[in-house]
Amino acid sequence: MGLQEVARLIASGDVSPVELTQRMLDRIAKVDATLKSYATMMAEQALAAARAAEQEIRAGKYRGPLHGVPIAVKDLCYSSGVRTMGGTPVLKDFVPDFDATVLSRLYEAGAVVLGKLNLTEGAMAGYHPDFDIPVNPWDASRWAGVSSSGSGVAVAAGLCFAAIGTDTGGSIRFPSSANGVVGLKPTYGRVSRFGVLPLAESLDHVGPMARRVADVAIMFDAIAGFDPKDSTSLRDSAESSFGGLPRGVEGLRIGFDREYALAGVDGGQAASIEEALKVLTSLGARIVDVRVPDMTGIPEAWFLLCSSEAVAAHSANYPSRATEYGPYFREFLQFGAAATETQLAGARKIRGDIARRLTAVLGEVDALACPAGGAPAWPISKETQYGSMTAYNAALAARSAASDPPLKRPTVFTMPVSLAGAPAICLPSGFSADGLPYSIQFVGRHLSEPVLCRIAHAYEQATSWHTRHPTAS
Repeated sequence: MGLQEVARLIASGDVSPVELTQRMLDRIAKVDATLKSYATMMAEQALAAARAAEQEIRAGKYRGPLHGVPIAVKDLCYSSGVRTMGGTPVLKDFVPDFDATVLSRLYEAGAVVLGKLNLTEGAMAGYHPDFDIPVNPWDASRWAGVSSSGSGVAVAAGLCFAAIGTDTGGSIRFPSSANGVVGLKPTYGRVSRFGVLPLAESLDHVGPMARRVADVAIMFDAIAGFDPKDSTSLRDSAESSFGGLPRGVEGLRIGFDREYALAGVDGGQAASIEEALKVLTSLGARIVDVRVPDMTGIPEAWFLLCSSEAVAAHSANYPSRATEYGPYFREFLQFGAAATETQLAGARKIRGDIARRLTAVLGEVDALACPAGGAPAWPISKETQYGSMTAYNAALAARSAASDPPLKRPTVFTMPVSLAGAPAICLPSGFSADGLPYSIQFVGRHLSEPVLCRIAHAYEQATSWHTRHPTAS
């Protein structure tokens, strides 16, 4: 079931939050031994929260659609009294004494938090050899996405009804795509980052992942809003993303650059996007030809900025404990530490240019359609899991070179959006012949999450992709 479906059953008294939470905990104990999505379980706290929710609901104090619903959070979010490791052994004993704002808001909404979810080391691309790697429930030999991989796997496999992920250059959208779920990267500053371990302060976004667009909208409405504890938090108010879903897409303009979106993309993935646009046209949307700015140098600029900011974020442990980091993240930090001010100034200029030009394109339409970059999930290898940064990049380059035509770098669909701080949502758009999910991404203007959710919801409800789930038992 989707979150909204189970919420209705809880609200009506047909389902007990306590019984549901216990069932979820039992399922995790059985299934996650193979899938490895959870880093830390919070069973005692979850059952206590479920009992409290059940009592409140029986007393007529229903808080809304998250009340009593079991969810989970990425293990970057501070959780009072519960370790927050960030996928790295240098933080394996770190136990915060307060909750991240995003977690506090979920608690205020009555959500039941089952536990903390696995991720790549430091929320970058590679895993630390001492940590488990989440397994794609559609195919264990395929990629589960990057840092929010545990969130994507847990949602897809029915181990929580929604999850919190983070996205610095694609880490909500990649795992959502690879695992066939819905992911929303909000406008930069729309969701507080206070109490969330940083990768790159100027690029990090916190957002929801779930099996339905409505569920993502419910989660987003609960966690969005100004937070004085986060200096980058936006004061802008916005309409309810969930409340606007029934408005549909009649009259909305969806921009599409065929060359940018489809050249060098998996053929089945490209066909699914073209078919999705036909569906949206039949629902009253208008597809508008646009020209996306040249993306030359964007991944390189993102990498320079992200790595240099990661060095600052890890200054308490790097370089003093450099040997304790895994191969990928250690090399990533070394790269950032070696970046010169001239290089960074050039990267900042590229960032400013792409942000300005992408914002101009988005000003012409209500949303831009393109791939999310993470589908179909590619075959994994030791190099793309526990390998060094050099080995990881070489493995991806070899994968592209083996394709005919060579595949476009998937980051070209995610990193520019992160650099511009624009919101984006991705959701399933089909399946490959071998049963792997395809996805489509919609990118919008700043603070346009309600519009993006409307577009995604209308498409989802007109198709049946969201009704397919992996076999995880």
